[in-house]
Amino acid sequence: MGLFSRKTNDTPANPQMAELGREFAIARRHGDRKTMRRIGREYTNTASTDADAASFQQGQNAYDAIPPTKPARNSRKSR
Repeated sequence: MGLFSRKTNDTPANPQMAELGREFAIARRHGDRKTMRRIGREYTNTASTDADAASFQQGQNAYDAIPPTKPARNSRKSR
């Protein structure tokens, strides 16, 4: 790696918690409150260390970094 390299070691400490955080971010973006509550309960039951919390947050940040897609244009003419 060079002095100004942007590559960093972004592997989460707990990949399962990172995936759970990613699923939570997806549900939040889509407004799925039921899934958000389910994932929140699962998180509180399984998270035990700060590394788990950091992995969960890292999974959320990884999905939030992806910009949302633009909806398809409506090709009908309005009159």
